[in-house]
Amino acid sequence: MKRVFLPIIAMLIVVLLGSCGSAKKVAYFQNIDTTSLVASRGLYDAKILPKDLLTITVSTTDPQASLPFNLVVYNSLNSSGSLGGGGGMLQSYLVDNDGYIQFPVLGNVKVVGLTKNQCQDLLKEKIMPYMSQSENPVVTVRMASYRVTVLGEVANPGVVPVTTEKMSVLEAIASAGDLTIYGKRDNVLLIREEANGQKVQHRLNLNDANIINSPYYYLQQNDLVYVEPNGTKSKNSAIGQSTTLWFSLVSILTSVAALVVNIVRN
Repeated sequence: MKRVFLPIIAMLIVVLLGSCGSAKKVAYFQNIDTTSLVASRGLYDAKILPKDLLTITVSTTDPQASLPFNLVVYNSLNSSGSLGGGGGMLQSYLVDNDGYIQFPVLGNVKVVGLTKNQCQDLLKEKIMPYMSQSENPVVTVRMASYRVTVLGEVANPGVVPVTTEKMSVLEAIASAGDLTIYGKRDNVLLIREEANGQKVQHRLNLNDANIINSPYYYLQQNDLVYVEPNGTKSKNSAIGQSTTLWFSLVSILTSVAALVVNIVRN
């Protein structure tokens, strides 16, 4: 009987030890006390990319002066068959592959590579000739389609909307419920599409505080973050349902062996 139980006990010990994650591999920013964060100084400004959806509003003291520059989409027709005067929504502007938007009155305006503030200044400069000297238009630009995707060993994988137009890789992971115990914290994959369509990949080590100084610390629009499973999760996945079947088979054989031993003894 000892020969039957010893392999089972040994296997259980191996499984339990393998499933215990080392604290050294789990903790973030392990060297934060000895790392200089001077390189991270500066505020992040996202840049406009192709396929971004922009919401642009122009405001003036005289509403009629800015009316031609604010495209409004109406949802219904009034009794006369014309577009209704209420319930309208501002038209969004999709940046094409060449980096242009089609703006009212102005026509094609190249905005790719600009920050939000730079885009606002550019549009204001182009609008000013159409305004009276007493007007000082206020142009507001918002990135309406800013989002990132987090996949892999996180609690809630999926698409994360970014309403503030600024999100770090750690904020994205936190929004996805943080890494599971099986996630590889020292080898997080970031896939990014540049303005020219080129895809690039970069590996991030969340255990190292220098990630805060990394140019990849803040995520761009449509970035994809993938957390790989560690060795323990990979082994468990490889074993799969066969492990349960194997343990069931061993349990049955053990019961049969015990029954046979009892019969022989009697």
